[in-house]
Amino acid sequence: MEYSEHLFLVGGIALLLFFFVSYFFQRLKLPSLLAYVFLGIALAGLLTESELNIVDEISRLGILLLFFLLGLHFPLARLINISRRVWSVGVMDIGLNFGVSFLLAYLFGFDLMAALIIGGVAYASSSSITVKMLEESKRLKTPEGEFKLALLIFEDLAAPVLVSFLVGLTTHGVVTASSILIILGKVVLLTLASVLMALHVFSRLDLFVSRYMSRDFIPLFAAAIALIFAGIAEALDLSKLLGAFLAGVVLSETGTSKELEEIIAPVKDLTLPFFFFWFGTTITVGTGIVSPLALAVLLLWAVIGKLIVGFWGGRIYGLTFKSSIRAAFGLVQRGEFSVVIAALAKPFMSVFLGIYIVVTALVGVYLFRRAPALADRLSHWRGR
Repeated sequence: MEYSEHLFLVGGIALLLFFFVSYFFQRLKLPSLLAYVFLGIALAGLLTESELNIVDEISRLGILLLFFLLGLHFPLARLINISRRVWSVGVMDIGLNFGVSFLLAYLFGFDLMAALIIGGVAYASSSSITVKMLEESKRLKTPEGEFKLALLIFEDLAAPVLVSFLVGLTTHGVVTASSILIILGKVVLLTLASVLMALHVFSRLDLFVSRYMSRDFIPLFAAAIALIFAGIAEALDLSKLLGAFLAGVVLSETGTSKELEEIIAPVKDLTLPFFFFWFGTTITVGTGIVSPLALAVLLLWAVIGKLIVGFWGGRIYGLTFKSSIRAAFGLVQRGEFSVVIAALAKPFMSVFLGIYIVVTALVGVYLFRRAPALADRLSHWRGR
């Protein structure tokens, strides 16, 4: 009997498994995305190619909606304000966590494209994990929490561009100066066109969207804009995620971001777990690690790089010594953006990158919880 005849049954079982593993991991105060990745690793051998294709299609929608909702949080005025406040720390973050990780990978013998992907995986802290832990620890509204949120937002803004850049390079196949300039030109062109549409078209739709927000055709309008922008980005050989992000930015100019998020978020919550599950199915246990020594060095730098950015960035931002220490130990965890970029890598790197993401997430959660005690000890030692 064909799989299509069991589509609803298998889909229901998958969602039920997502529920159980997410509940179990949250009881352990661990990120749900790791639960979905582990489940994908465990069940990969039981799924047929057609089943994996369906999971892949659903996962594409989930990750697209994630970036669309991300864009909804950033009206143009907010984008400019955040960039002014943390640009210097953000540049430091890119240089240390993307740049140095890329250089280390390249020195360990990875080709240029693989090294760029490793740098991308190493770059961004997990926004979802960090914000959730800040809320649970009641540190979200502290000066430390404000700084981390600002830095995470900067990373959230940089991540879609980075993903699109890497997608463009994988499409070209060869990394050359001309290919890089072409991709950057396309990114700038798409971004400028989106900004102009936001200012001169969508900002004038605020009354229309607000008036009909409760009508059933508004979700159709929002989803249409997200898919059209994603499709335009793909047509330009850029990442559809950049297009979805820009669609969110454009629609945020209507002043209805909160209402639109309430409409779209439930669909995202149902489909996004499939993306992390699908990523888990790409990690073939037993195939071995490409370069264990490189992985160990990169994991060590994953901690050191974020400690430097958190501490010195916090001091630049105006935090006290103790608050900067807490910030430093609360940024190590990688998550959703690292998985997105890791999905661009060739299959032989899946175990390498999978271990990197899982280890940094677990180490990051541990260090975040220990951050207050570590900050107290280091402050006391400094006072002596």
